[in-house]
Amino acid sequence: MSNNSTKPEEKGFFEKVKETIENLWDDTKDEAVELKDKASDTIDHLKEKVASKKAAVSKKVTPAKASAAHKVSTVAAKAKKVTAVAKKSASEAKDKVASKASSTATKAKSAVAGAKKSTAAKSTVAKKAVAAK
Repeated sequence: MSNNSTKPEEKGFFEKVKETIENLWDDTKDEAVELKDKASDTIDHLKEKVASKKAAVSKKVTPAKASAAHKVSTVAAKAKKVTAVAKKSASEAKDKVASKASSTATKAKSAVAGAKKSTAAKSTVAKKAVAAK
């Protein structure tokens, strides 16, 4: 008699459990890979959306920035112009006042000098008249 049996070999309980665990593990690995791929696709899609929205916002903001910068430079130029005109007017006014003050002082000095001469002449005449008496 031979020890070889013609019946298929029956698996034991632990071998069946081991096979079941291996099948579950393989299925879990496959699902994990699928989830990873889906997540990667979703992330790429979201990145594209964000990039397109940033571009759209940038296009809207850039003209506004340019307009604001233009307004600021225009206002600054006007302010410089007004300041220059004010400085020029102030300088001219100062020069007129200084010139007028100078001419008034000169007139006053000549009036004082004339008064001194007149007083000196009268004084000399009075002294001569007193000396003659």
